[in-house]
Amino acid sequence: MARLKVILRCTECGAPSAKWAGRCSTCGAWNSLIEEVEEDTVEVEKAAVARATTARAVRLGEVDTDRYAPWPTGIGEVDRVLGGGLVRGSVTLVGGEPGIGKSTLLLQLIGSLGGQGLRCLMLSAEESAEQVRQRAERLGSLNPNVWIVADTSFDALGPALDDVKPDLVVVDSIQAVYDPEVGSVPGSVTQVRGCTYRLVEMAKERGIAVIIVGHVTKEGGLAGPRVLEHLVDTVLTFDGDRHHGLRLLRAVKHRFGPTGELGLFEMGAVGLTGLADPSGLFLADRRVGVSGSCVAPALDGSRPLLVEVQSLVAPGSPNAGGLRRSAQGLDQGRLYLLTAVLERRAGISFAGQDVHASAAGGVRLTEPAVDLALCLALVSSRLDIPVPIDIVAVGEVGLGGEVRQVSHLQRRLAEAARLGFSRAIVPPGAPDVAGLELIRVGTLIEACEACELVRGSRSAREVAISVD
Repeated sequence: MARLKVILRCTECGAPSAKWAGRCSTCGAWNSLIEEVEEDTVEVEKAAVARATTARAVRLGEVDTDRYAPWPTGIGEVDRVLGGGLVRGSVTLVGGEPGIGKSTLLLQLIGSLGGQGLRCLMLSAEESAEQVRQRAERLGSLNPNVWIVADTSFDALGPALDDVKPDLVVVDSIQAVYDPEVGSVPGSVTQVRGCTYRLVEMAKERGIAVIIVGHVTKEGGLAGPRVLEHLVDTVLTFDGDRHHGLRLLRAVKHRFGPTGELGLFEMGAVGLTGLADPSGLFLADRRVGVSGSCVAPALDGSRPLLVEVQSLVAPGSPNAGGLRRSAQGLDQGRLYLLTAVLERRAGISFAGQDVHASAAGGVRLTEPAVDLALCLALVSSRLDIPVPIDIVAVGEVGLGGEVRQVSHLQRRLAEAARLGFSRAIVPPGAPDVAGLELIRVGTLIEACEACELVRGSRSAREVAISVD
């Protein structure tokens, strides 16, 4: 007879604790220890050891890899991120904020696979079957090869697997499913870990691809114990600004392919649509002749994106409780650093000014390659002089005011030439690109002169002072 015991367990890493403490001794998370009830038995461990000892050693060269060949999902952006498609026997964890579109994406996915003749089964623990069908009708994903089980019990999945014999199983979501054999409440660390263990075991034994939907914490990380990310084969993040239609799909872990690819979608009335030309979307509403704007050729994974970097420098209010430095879609710390470099190395003063910066379109840019474009946007707004509309700028800015090289520069510049830009401000040594005039600069002052924002370092200081 299995006995029940009460333990304290960290909700972030899953580590047990003998007594309550304000901080987890394993991962350092604060106020993360909660009480859980679980079985105190050795039979489960014995069964697990017995299963593990059934595997035999084989020659590595004789291992059959045909079953691990990916099969396309029919959604191009998903296939791009997964390196060709889903793999039989794999377990994929998809995380994202509530309402961002995870269920919509997966419903379109199983509808596409069902249209290819693959049998798909969904365990819906958060929505009723009627709610899922209504969304499927709106998305055009109704298909006779798609089945649904609306239940929160993990045991409801067993009979459905025997009846349907699916190729793909979707669980939405793992926090809402509970295993009656696990002595803990639904959504607890023990339940989430136990259900995931069973799903991984089921996927490997039956050769079924499994997709698990996971919640995220307020910090943006996947909820539940950290061990979940080690159990599954693939971890995907689906995010975006809910006030914009742009959605981004990334692989932060993928055992069957690279993790550097980015999938881009636009959320519309009929669901998610893949973006074949995202740069055109980011620059569609760009205004001409307005100061504080510069286009940066960014790179996410292997995909070049042209994004408008905007800045607004305005006099700060003495009653506002201090000057503001805000960044949306950009690194806040990087904004502080670059304004300091501009003041010290280029003589552009931001004293008494509020500084706001953003990446237009809802995309997030964190790589140093956008430093130069952000600096030019800041100077443009500070001096109220527009950057020429045919110019893009790319380069990392050092603490000495120097412009440094960035990776994959030729691919970035080729994308700028494709979209009709004629000039690019680049670091020294940048390779030539057909159809694009390169203006090689070594310092911030040279970059400002190339954009006709200032004329010489002495004039830059005089202009900045005169604006005050």
